[in-house]
Amino acid sequence: MRVATDIGGTFTDLIYIDNEGNMGFDKAHSTPPNFENGIIDVIDKSGISFESIDMFFHGSTVVINTLTERKGAKVGLITTKGIRDVLEIARGNRPDLYNFKYEKPKPFVERYLRKEVEERMDYKGEVLQPLNKQDVIDIVDYFKQEKVEAIAVCLLHAYKNPIHEQEVVRIVQAIWPGIPVSASSEITKEWREYERTNTAVLNSYVKPILNTYINNLSNRLSDHHYDGIKYIMQSNGGVTTFESAKDYPINLVESGPVAGIYGAAVLGEMIGESNIIAFDIGGTTAKCSLINNGEVRVTTDYYIERSEKGAGYPIKAPVVDIVEIGNGGGSIAWIDELGSLKVGPQSAGSNPGPVCYGQGGEQPTTTDANLLVGRLSEKNFDYQVNKQPVNNAIKEVVADKFTTTTEEAALGIIEMANSNMLNALKLISVRKGYNPSEFTMIAFGGGGPMHAAELARNLGMKKVIVPFSASVFSAWGMLMTDIRHDYIQTYLQKLNRIEFNEINNLWNKMEQEALEQYTEENIQNERVIFNKFVDLRYEGQEHTVKVPITNDAWDANFIKNLKNKFHELHEQSYTFILPDAEVEIVNLHLTGFGQVEKHKLRKLEETGATLEETTLEYRNVYFRDQGWVEIPIHSRNLLDPSHVVMGPAIIEESTSSTLILDNQKAEIDAFGNIIIEIEVEKVYEQ
Repeated sequence: MRVATDIGGTFTDLIYIDNEGNMGFDKAHSTPPNFENGIIDVIDKSGISFESIDMFFHGSTVVINTLTERKGAKVGLITTKGIRDVLEIARGNRPDLYNFKYEKPKPFVERYLRKEVEERMDYKGEVLQPLNKQDVIDIVDYFKQEKVEAIAVCLLHAYKNPIHEQEVVRIVQAIWPGIPVSASSEITKEWREYERTNTAVLNSYVKPILNTYINNLSNRLSDHHYDGIKYIMQSNGGVTTFESAKDYPINLVESGPVAGIYGAAVLGEMIGESNIIAFDIGGTTAKCSLINNGEVRVTTDYYIERSEKGAGYPIKAPVVDIVEIGNGGGSIAWIDELGSLKVGPQSAGSNPGPVCYGQGGEQPTTTDANLLVGRLSEKNFDYQVNKQPVNNAIKEVVADKFTTTTEEAALGIIEMANSNMLNALKLISVRKGYNPSEFTMIAFGGGGPMHAAELARNLGMKKVIVPFSASVFSAWGMLMTDIRHDYIQTYLQKLNRIEFNEINNLWNKMEQEALEQYTEENIQNERVIFNKFVDLRYEGQEHTVKVPITNDAWDANFIKNLKNKFHELHEQSYTFILPDAEVEIVNLHLTGFGQVEKHKLRKLEETGATLEETTLEYRNVYFRDQGWVEIPIHSRNLLDPSHVVMGPAIIEESTSSTLILDNQKAEIDAFGNIIIEIEVEKVYEQ
């Protein structure tokens, strides 16, 4: 049996699949700050025997939580003489141009802990000044006095030649054994001094916390007699071993959310859908990502805490291109100082949770609103639900402010949440040159199926798919993923000056390094496949376009085809091309997949029930412009592939509910996925 667990802000999800293809899932409440307890809880709740688990996959929010809550280690930075203030200088980009009170992000390392060593490397990787080893020794002594808990090392141009960084690490480990050390060249070989430095610092900042968490989880699993293979999800859409994750925890910054994105790509391949918008609503956030021609887009231009008013903190690590907003089932509805209704980003979380939980929550949430208008059933909550406090909270906070009914107020909360999510969906589609009507939405998470039909209709999409295991789909995605590593090397060169032997040898060297790493992880060479990309730009440009390439050897014909592909993708992204401009390479990007054997899914066993027999009840649900309408509530567990459910209706299960609107219809496919056909009421205009 293979088991995957995914920790969210509100729930910890579990899904398993055995050798026969039988699948099951469960959920339990997350247990911050000791999240490993929630994992043991959900395994116990599911009734799985620890001894029956063959492979264990895990997605964690520990890294991102540590960063956002500022609960990491005390870090000391060692850098090249003269550039200790690169974290302070940061970038001149101001997201809010007219904000005269704008302040740059405060560095994670204070200035007195940023120390310099004498050494110098030029941009070609040639040594201009040798490393002063005594400087390193003196700095370590100083860090000991200051009770530093982790050290980051980032030297100038180490992405091109890391020998000085490697020497610094050796000296530190020799005179201070056990101190966590992160060298920038071990994390990324991509240029950009500020971004590399910040990435190395953040890796050190979370390293002790993540290591403690992994050790605690490993120990808890061992206490329950599990000693099999343990994998953890990375931000690039692949998994790695627990031990590898300890060295580079920054690669886990979006560990949980990206698993669902990758799962959506796998599901799309299974059912013949290559253009997908993956849409995930959990208890705290909503996340979305666009998959074009089956390709999950990965970027190294990732930021945490970036907003309309804040520049955020860059992380130069491969992360699935994902948009995440603070709108989930637990998002709180509130009125701002101008009297406008807002939903999120504050969340009630799992403790105290929404008002309907009856655990002390007093502020209305999206879940409370969905319950009040009849879209959710009180029978499916873990707690005894009393609707009166929910009604009172929505009335006091929203309805009374706008002199309207509680039903209209609740619908207003839902529509405001939908508006926020719609903006996020536009960011990954329309704003990047894609027409949503050419894509299929795969909606998952506890709340995704509830909101997907309305959002898809507003975007002009034609189809929504709700996976069989929608509420734990991110965990399912982990079971379908492979061991993945990304190798990125900055290689600045104009295409018309490429030395073919040199670049072919460099690709071969990168592949050999990848195979060595997979060998250490017990993955045989024949199970490793490679994908290649190059980051290209017009000469003089700042930013690049990532272009997929074949594994063919580079020659003149290869360069010609590469240029044509670049022009095509540049026009899609930026609406123009410069056919006479020089094109240059910035980065070589090699992705290695160590293929893990996966169990095949079993087709849905038909119940033989009639459509009427799948109806749990008829329930009043409140709709805009229609008021209360009695609609059928169908049991997902009883629906067969032969059934067609016409909207308005709800397909209900214990962990999520799928809303089908008027003029829409839903069918069940052979694997138990709900396929909703959307009647497009209007063509979405860009």
